[in-house]
Amino acid sequence: MAIFDNELIALKERVLKLGLMVETAIRNSVKALVERDSELAKEVIKNDHLVNALDVSIDEECVRLIALRQPMARDLRLITTAMKITTDLERMGDLAVNIAERALELNEEPQLKAFVNIPLMAEAAQSMVKDALDAFVAGCSRLPYEVIKKDDEVDELTVRNFEELLALMIQDPKIIPLAIKRTYIAKYLERIADHATNIAEMIIYMCKGKMIRHTDITEEP
Repeated sequence: MAIFDNELIALKERVLKLGLMVETAIRNSVKALVERDSELAKEVIKNDHLVNALDVSIDEECVRLIALRQPMARDLRLITTAMKITTDLERMGDLAVNIAERALELNEEPQLKAFVNIPLMAEAAQSMVKDALDAFVAGCSRLPYEVIKKDDEVDELTVRNFEELLALMIQDPKIIPLAIKRTYIAKYLERIADHATNIAEMIIYMCKGKMIRHTDITEEP
């Protein structure tokens, strides 16, 4: 196998490693919130620099490969897609930190109500991230299109979460500060799902050489 082929395999593995770190951060930040585990929240915040460092390292490797190997066509799209993916993953890591920070604040307050929509949103968002990264490794498949369609599920849960919290705030205005923090968390998860959608769209570009951002394409032609 050519040296360049091995380098591309190693690049994919590093992107997957970053994706796994981000998935773990999302899962632990929500777990810290639901289980009121402040130590776990602090761990998510503490580990964010590892995500940032790997993001920078992958970008540097991509630039090196472009400059040294002068890739063309599919290989060039793979490398540029890896750079875009890591940017979205790094931002997801930041959003996981935001959730952990809100968890630390809410854990100091009385429990408002049991979390229902937030764990469902987190589960859907994590599934989107995993499927998008699986598509990056597997190449052309239906997976990225499924990720894009699943974003609607997260959007619906965001609306449902807000409506339920709004009803509680109308009944008892004193809980407004707590309720607003919970709406922030739902918004963070919605944005994580948006970043997963961005990754899926880039996978389609990598496979087909066609940009579908800002279009209505959600099904494989």
